[in-house]
Amino acid sequence: MSSTDTRPARQTILVTGATGAVGRHLVDTLLARGASVRALTRKPEDADLPAGVDVVAGDLGDASTLGAEVFEGVDRVFVFPARGIDVFLDSAVGAGVRRFTVLSSLAAAMEFPRDRGSASQLHHSAVEAAVTGRTDAWTILRPGTFANNLLEWRWQISSGAPIRAPYLSSAQAPVHEFDVAEAAAETLLSDEYLGQTIAITGPQAVTRAEQVATLAAAIGREIPLIEITADEFRSEMAQFIPQPIMKMLLDYWSDTATTPDRVRPVTTVTGKPGRTLAEWASDHRKDFGA
Repeated sequence: MSSTDTRPARQTILVTGATGAVGRHLVDTLLARGASVRALTRKPEDADLPAGVDVVAGDLGDASTLGAEVFEGVDRVFVFPARGIDVFLDSAVGAGVRRFTVLSSLAAAMEFPRDRGSASQLHHSAVEAAVTGRTDAWTILRPGTFANNLLEWRWQISSGAPIRAPYLSSAQAPVHEFDVAEAAAETLLSDEYLGQTIAITGPQAVTRAEQVATLAAAIGREIPLIEITADEFRSEMAQFIPQPIMKMLLDYWSDTATTPDRVRPVTTVTGKPGRTLAEWASDHRKDFGA
């Protein structure tokens, strides 16, 4: 963790994806640390961001919406990995911006055979290349699985229906979105991390059965859980999950049933221990009807 803010005084940090789970906490963190923050969103009227944020309208994939007012005074940018990001990057670089922190994915590291050619790897590798091909002043954050993915069980948990899931013994290290945001803030507020690719996970690998038990403890009631086969999951979820995503998920869960996620502490960037899944569950109790 850098003890020195090397960013020129009061130049503006532009945050894309500012209304998302990571983006909102990043904005809050940057403001708390005295940064001047501009947020880019397609619907400024719905942004609901804190006072003091300069909210501007713009679409990452539409150059006609990315006028001079978006980049005026901007020193560095947090890049949300949206599709069509090349359009935004061309506009930013054309306006003189050279410094970027990129939200990517651990899949882009291609550490495992399952990652190569996966939907996440292909998308995030392309985003990384789009940035590194335009500037040398970049930092790439590669979080593993987000704890927020557990929000996919909101309906079952709030309604009392059982969760039907495969590979309950597989163990992942879900990362709290706040930890990713705070790591992003560090890389934006210091030059210490230029040229670095930083892997981030939660502090502990937890089985899927334990993940459900953690949610149950947070909301104060049991959550019925039924283990199903991979084929049953495919059949039940085919209408909701595109095939490439389905394959990616099942490959990941299958692999981590044998080899749990390796923990990559966020502490090396933030100087603080990563938030546990129990902390995430407590923060999100209302999302599950508690």
